[in-house]
Parts: sequence; C-alpha cells; structure tokens
Amino acid sequence: MAGAPDSPGPGGGLRLDRFLWFVRLARTRGFAQETAETGHLRIDGRVVSRAHAMVRVGNVLSFPLHGRVRVIRVEAIPARRGPASEARACYTDLSPPDAGPEAAGRQAGD
Repeated sequence: MAGAPDSPGPGGGLRLDRFLWFVRLARTRGFAQETAETGHLRIDGRVVSRAHAMVRVGNVLSFPLHGRVRVIRVEAIPARRGPASEARACYTDLSPPDAGPEAAGRQAGD
C-alpha cells in the first residue's frame, strides 16, 4: 500500500477536511468535516458535500466561515498542521472585502 488514503498522493491531493484543518481554517478536524458535509462548500464552483473530496494545487475553495464568505486558492499541499505562518503559505485569500454593518449603512445612506 502506498500510504494512508488521506495522505498526499502522487497527484499531490489531500482530503478536504484535512486540508482545512492543516491550514488552520478549521480549529478541529471534526469542525472541518462538518463544514465539508453541510453542502455549502465549493471546489472550483462544484458543490461538495463530503469530507473526503480531494483538494489539489490550483483549486479554488469557497465556503462560509465566521459570518462571511471565504474564497481561497490552494497554492501548496501541506504535509502537516504546522504553525500559522506555514499554513498561510499554502493558500491565497481571494475573499471579497468584508461588508460589515458599517459598510451596509454607508451604502444605504448614499
């Protein structure tokens, strides 16, 4: 056997739940699994509802997190859950600017 089914393979992929946990977008792997299984997460625009979906370099993930939509592009597949600086190097944040209550109020008042 080449390795565990959720370890990086020859194609450079990693399970979605492990990726979210490794790059510190999810505090626990259980939360990452729940996030993936809700059906609100997309990989390259395709709705994903399973935690074992494979993530590869170049994929764009979009999902709700902490009251806003996060959009990230996968830049590297991490080998472990390392420090935050190492985790941030694995993705580029493409999220739209935060439109909080102040921004909504300014737009309504214009």
